[in-house]
Amino acid sequence: MAAPGAAGPGQAGPDTAGEVHFYHLTRSPAEHVLAELLRRSLERGWRALVRGTDRARLERLDEWLWLHPDEGFLPHGLAGGPHDARQPVLLTDAPGPGANRPDVVFLIDGAAPDPAEARSCRRLCLLFAAAEAGAVEAARAHWRAVCDAGLAAFYWSEESGRWECRRRHPPAGN
Repeated sequence: MAAPGAAGPGQAGPDTAGEVHFYHLTRSPAEHVLAELLRRSLERGWRALVRGTDRARLERLDEWLWLHPDEGFLPHGLAGGPHDARQPVLLTDAPGPGANRPDVVFLIDGAAPDPAEARSCRRLCLLFAAAEAGAVEAARAHWRAVCDAGLAAFYWSEESGRWECRRRHPPAGN
């Protein structure tokens, strides 16, 4: 399977503030998709913030990122440390702007997008799994809110076995 965004993210629209990318996980574990997206962000020279809703889950993600060198080393830290502002990737459950001044914000485990935050960074990415109760319905509501706020939105699906941009707002050509 192609890596998420191998044919798309970064190419789907201009690199401007206010892009919101929705990743519908149907085949791949969230950790693997997130690790690949983080790697691509760092390759661009971007700082990243990963916001979740459960501190214990973020602690497990922190450990997973350290213990899976087959995914490649991703320099990161868990928010609350003395060097949060210097972290290329910062994991947090706190709302508001990231201490590391992120270029891209990743929302996991039901964290909700904020249009103001999307406008303050290059890209905001919402990862949601089909298997999580209510996740698809919540993502649809977030999509409507993002579009109503006038932001560019991209829906990515891996249903075919590779990542494809299945929908965008505004539609291509507008």
